[in-house]
Amino acid sequence: MDILGAIMEPFRWLVSFVMVAFHEGLTFIGLPAASGWTWTFSIIGLVIVIRAALIPVFVKQIKAQRGMQLLQPDLQKLQAKYKGKTDQLSRQAMAQEQMALYKKHGTNPFSACLPMLIQMPFFFALFQVLSGISNANKSATGIGAMTHDQVVQFEQGSIFGAPLSASLLHGGGGNAVSVAVLSILMIVAMTASQFITQKQIMAKNMSEAAMASPFMRQQKILLYILPLVFGIGGINFPIGVLIYWTISNLWTMGQQFYVIRRMPAPGSPAAKALNERRAAKGLAPIDVTTGKTMKPEDMPPPPEPKAQRQQPVRKNRKKKP
Repeated sequence: MDILGAIMEPFRWLVSFVMVAFHEGLTFIGLPAASGWTWTFSIIGLVIVIRAALIPVFVKQIKAQRGMQLLQPDLQKLQAKYKGKTDQLSRQAMAQEQMALYKKHGTNPFSACLPMLIQMPFFFALFQVLSGISNANKSATGIGAMTHDQVVQFEQGSIFGAPLSASLLHGGGGNAVSVAVLSILMIVAMTASQFITQKQIMAKNMSEAAMASPFMRQQKILLYILPLVFGIGGINFPIGVLIYWTISNLWTMGQQFYVIRRMPAPGSPAAKALNERRAAKGLAPIDVTTGKTMKPEDMPPPPEPKAQRQQPVRKNRKKKP
C-alpha cells in the first residue's frame, strides 16, 4: 500500500462504517438489503453525520468571515500605505502587518475554505469505496468496513435503473441511458446548488467594503470556476458520490440561508433587512456584530437629507437686431 493509500485507509473505513451502520438500521426496519434506495439513504445518513460534526467548524468559519469583513477598512489603509512600493523590504513589511491584522481579529483569508478542506478526505474516501465495489466483488473481498455480502448487495442495488457505483464516463452496468440521465441531473443539481450558495452570500451577506476588496474579486472569479471544475469532474464520479455531494451542497445552501437571515454580516444588505423586519414587528434593532439589542443612545444618527441643488435661473438674453 502506498503512502496516500495508507493515509486514506482510515477515512475509507470510517465512511464505509457509517454507511453500513445506516444500512443495517434501515434493513432492520424493513427496507430491502440489496435495494439501491436503501444504500442511497445510507449515503444521505453519511452526509448528515459528517455535516453535523462540522457545525462547530462552521460556527468558527462564520466568526472568521466576520473578522475578515470588519478588518477590510484596515486592509485598505495598509494597501494604500504600500501602494507603488514593490521592493522586497516593503512587500515583507506589508505581509507582516497583514498577518498582525489577521491575528488581532482572529481570522485569516482561507477561513471560508476550512469546511470544504475537512470534507475532502471523506469525499475522496467515498469515491474510492464506490469505485472499488466492482473489483471487490470480483475478488470476493470486502472494502473498508463492508463485508463481501454487503459489497454484492451494493452492486446489485440501483435507482431508476442506474447502479450507485456507475459513472457517466466509465459506465458500470445497468441501463446506460438511466446512468447518463441521472448523472447529468445530479451534476447540474450539484453545481447549481454550489453556485446559488456562493451567489447569495455575495449578494446579501457582504458589506460594501468587503465587496470592494481584492480578496472579494478573487472570490467572484471562484464563484464561476469552482462549479465548472466540479461539473467537469462530475463525469468521473460514481452516482453515489454525486448523491453525497449534491445533498451536502443542499445542506450548505440551507445552512447559509439560515445564517444570512438570522446572523447576517455587519453592514450587509441582510443586516439591514433583519432590522427592518424587527422594526416592522415593533422590536428594537440589534447590533449584528455582537447579537445584542441596541439602545437608543447606541443607534447611529440618521443620515442628513441632502440639500436640493437649486438650478441657476437663466437670464433672458436680448435678441440681436
